[in-house]
Amino acid sequence: MSFNVYLSGEIHTNWREEIIKGCEGHDFSFFSAVTNHEASDAAGDLLGHEEKSFWRDHKSAKVNAIRIKTLIEKSDIAIIRFGDKYKQWNAAFDAGYCAALGKPYITLHSEDIIHPLKEVDAAAFAWATTTEQVVEMLNYVVSQR
Repeated sequence: MSFNVYLSGEIHTNWREEIIKGCEGHDFSFFSAVTNHEASDAAGDLLGHEEKSFWRDHKSAKVNAIRIKTLIEKSDIAIIRFGDKYKQWNAAFDAGYCAALGKPYITLHSEDIIHPLKEVDAAAFAWATTTEQVVEMLNYVVSQR
């Protein structure tokens, strides 16, 4: 069995690499938004310079959404990571999009942010606190017949 997995959320730690490495030997394809913060913020610059940061961010969000929307739709499951240091509103949006599509997703976050993520977690198929738990779930799903 083969699975396409979309990795969404926090970009300041190596959680993506941990999951990918932990799933080696199984038939997974992993996708993600652009994780280079500067490149992501500058995506709209391809369409011309903006004086106001709102319009620069607006254009960049739309350019980035081409990739994100396409890859979420292509995926079989998503892992949505919420880190402790920054608010990942984009990850919450990705979770909502997955829910709207009926696409299963797993949230990955610490216990101290359960309350602000209660609605996101309520629609998730699972909640994990470690990348090891995510790896175990993914490997279980593809290994069982």
